[in-house]
Amino acid sequence: MKLTKTTMALAAAGVIAGAAWAETAMADYDAYTVPNLVYRTGAYAPNGIPLANGFIDYFNMLNERDGGVEGIKVNVVECETGYNTKVSVECYENLKNEGQSGALVFNPHSTGVTYALIPKASEDKIPILSMGYGRTSAADGTVFPYIFNFPTTYWSQASAFIKYVGEKEGGMDKLKGKKIALVFHNSAYGKEPIKTLETLAGTYGFELMLLPVDHPGQEQKATWLQIRRGKPDWIFMWGWGVMNQVAIKEAAAIRFPMDKFIGVWWSGSENDVAPAGPAANGYLAGTMHAPGSDFQAIADIKKHVYAKGNGAGEEARIGEVLYNRGMLEAVFTAEAMRNAIKIHGTKDIRGEHVRDGFEAIDLSEADFERLGLKDFMKPIKITCENHEGNGPVAIQQWDASAGKWNIVSEWIEPMHDVVRKLVKEDSAAYAAENNITPRKCS
Repeated sequence: MKLTKTTMALAAAGVIAGAAWAETAMADYDAYTVPNLVYRTGAYAPNGIPLANGFIDYFNMLNERDGGVEGIKVNVVECETGYNTKVSVECYENLKNEGQSGALVFNPHSTGVTYALIPKASEDKIPILSMGYGRTSAADGTVFPYIFNFPTTYWSQASAFIKYVGEKEGGMDKLKGKKIALVFHNSAYGKEPIKTLETLAGTYGFELMLLPVDHPGQEQKATWLQIRRGKPDWIFMWGWGVMNQVAIKEAAAIRFPMDKFIGVWWSGSENDVAPAGPAANGYLAGTMHAPGSDFQAIADIKKHVYAKGNGAGEEARIGEVLYNRGMLEAVFTAEAMRNAIKIHGTKDIRGEHVRDGFEAIDLSEADFERLGLKDFMKPIKITCENHEGNGPVAIQQWDASAGKWNIVSEWIEPMHDVVRKLVKEDSAAYAAENNITPRKCS
């Protein structure tokens, strides 16, 4: 890749420009700037790499096929964070004013980083897309106008897991007396579902075991000894990186039934199950979208990007869960930018315009087909007040013999009544603590 002065300056600051067309002259305003906080190095690189690849490949495809978004190319600028919160915040500060339009949106790829950036991005009027992660109460757009965590939050996903378990046990009333263990990354991320699960435990009468695992999660013998002694009926896991691999191996070692072990959708990639080999067969995980590569958008990525030698990774790994998730982040980002242009009647958009574009996202089944993603996920609608949307959760299961994930449930509607009450309570407390007057949504 040819490096311009802009690219070299960013590289010197720890920023890597990830697009083959990064030499585009920003002064001529023919490219939008979309930074991407990535971790291609460090303990979480095996998961960070496919996320980053799916994101940049999609925008490279749009640039080649369509000339970008509404005729303006998109300059994806990667900043390597190593999954470090301090470095991530530095990346944000270095890139928030990059390009003529400034940064249009940030993807933190970390719940801890999302928490750190909420006040900064809100002040700078730059939207944060923490897709399916981050601070759950940021779903309240009246208090968090620049934070988006659709299509579903951690609290909604936890409630969907309880509904799934209730169905498998023969009814929600059968949850009484059951024991559910939560094995979680000992961080803001891993702790996110606890409040919801504790609330639901009180409602349905199941016992909740809380088992934290310290970063990076390679040592879990004590955790699984507690599980062996406690004999839970079901296990939920909120893990990331090597923690997931180790947990699945440990579960197999004590012969815990894999079809009663459910990971959050960040614990449900090929990287998490493949190291355990046949022992991982039957393991379950939540998902917001379909696995696999049988989609027109992916065919277009192969045609316009990989066939020209410009792919970010290995073509054989396109269609893996985390690659598809990174691609979906790019899809939502591009659609928000497209909406912003239409809403404001100009291509001269800024972060605050893209915020409006996110709040106008309303993608039907026909829209996903138009995007080359027929049957990829369920329709999603975002509003000023609701930044989570109404996205349901599906359960996927690992087939070790075939080496692939299969969706094995219907799409499960979260317990919106429970979750939204908790969201309103938490967002109101945040507003009071930070002297925020919630905005009016018309």
